[in-house]
Amino acid sequence: MLKKLLVLFMLVMPVAVFGADKSKKDEPVEHLTDEQIYEQLKKLALVFETARDNFVEETDEKKILEAAMNGMLQALDPHSSYLSADDFKEFNDKSSGEFGGLGIQITSDRGAVRVISPIDDTPAAKAGIKAGDYITHIDDEQVFDMTLNQAVKKMKGRPGTKVKLTIISDGEEPRTITLKRAIIKVESVKYEEKSIAGADEDTEEKIGYIRISDFGATTAKELEKALEKLEKKDVIGYVLDVRNNPGGYLTAAIDVADAFLDAGEIVSTRGKRKTDIERNFAKAGDLANGKPVVVLINHGSASASEIVAGALQDNGRALVMGSQSFGKGSVQQQKPLGDGTAIHITIARYYTPSGRSIQNEGITPDIEVLQSKVEVLERKESLYSEASFKNSLKNEDSEKDEKKKSDDEKELTDEEKDALDYQLQRAMDMVRAMSKLQAKASFVPATPEDAAALDEELEGDEKASDDKNSADKEKKSDKK
Repeated sequence: MLKKLLVLFMLVMPVAVFGADKSKKDEPVEHLTDEQIYEQLKKLALVFETARDNFVEETDEKKILEAAMNGMLQALDPHSSYLSADDFKEFNDKSSGEFGGLGIQITSDRGAVRVISPIDDTPAAKAGIKAGDYITHIDDEQVFDMTLNQAVKKMKGRPGTKVKLTIISDGEEPRTITLKRAIIKVESVKYEEKSIAGADEDTEEKIGYIRISDFGATTAKELEKALEKLEKKDVIGYVLDVRNNPGGYLTAAIDVADAFLDAGEIVSTRGKRKTDIERNFAKAGDLANGKPVVVLINHGSASASEIVAGALQDNGRALVMGSQSFGKGSVQQQKPLGDGTAIHITIARYYTPSGRSIQNEGITPDIEVLQSKVEVLERKESLYSEASFKNSLKNEDSEKDEKKKSDDEKELTDEEKDALDYQLQRAMDMVRAMSKLQAKASFVPATPEDAAALDEELEGDEKASDDKNSADKEKKSDKK
């Protein structure tokens, strides 16, 4: 038994050490010698045997060994863990884009379960669960005694069944909510054209709105399709919304950033060794044709979302608006162990093109716009105007416009509902402003030579017109 345990833990240990997070170490790591490691593993085996032989109840050997391996990996960082055969299968099912559960991305935070973000149009999002919330109980059971995988497993289940969560939001009292599980179909990309008033009140301009809720295997193709259709609508620019996007595949993030870039570095990943550096560059071809782009981020924008925002920000291709992002700048990989189980382990950090590490810092927006509630302080019609005077002349078209005015008020109510998303409204305003500046920048002032040529052309047109008029008069005279 002891010999088997030593082999098992020696297989696991090198992989775990490779993923260690240096940012947590204030002092250099003091490595053990092979002999010291062997002595510690002997002690671990002794603890196992003592616990199995002396615990007051029958012990589940598999359970406690898996707990030991999981504890070893979770001591490295919150994103490393041991995946049992069931956990590994569930992870792969989730990566395929459809799974049963609540639609919530979570992480471990000092023993508690913290929400990274809810997925759009899922039970969690509809229940009002927000990025940064803490889950303290699942079906009245404390999460502090659970691993992250156990918490995930308890929240998953057959669609239609219910689960009770106790949630703590910042500055609020704990609340308990009951959610009904559903099939979670992750649609990565949603898009539409949004209208915004132009410089003239009677005109409207179109802005392409693209919402990416996560980065999956099909995200890049979905985005390409969205850009193709929106370009046909003659939009003046784009809002790329990655708020509450917990991330996903690194390759998907690279492809999304590449869609808006014509050249430049997108992201670099750096592993444990100095030679473990991989750089990714954009290919030629900006699918947005150089039009203004505003990227919306918030506290729930993590990992792949931060790669995209950082790449477009550092390359000067987009303006980033919103609030500070989550700050997950690490890359995880699954290392199968050959028996259906695997290790989910952090293997590298990623850096933006300017060399910034996002780990624990996040992306700082170029313009901070916190989600706010807008209160109208000015009346649509002034109490003091010409119309307020007694016996003032009436507008002859006013009666004709009564019905139109009533319809406009109904439209305004709908617009006010849309305007509840303060960050989105400010992003759309910014796209319009950037479009105007871009148009001015492309304007080439006329030179004196151009003006002289234009004068000659106008004089020529005027002389030709005079000759034609003279000829017409002569014809009329001949007819008389």
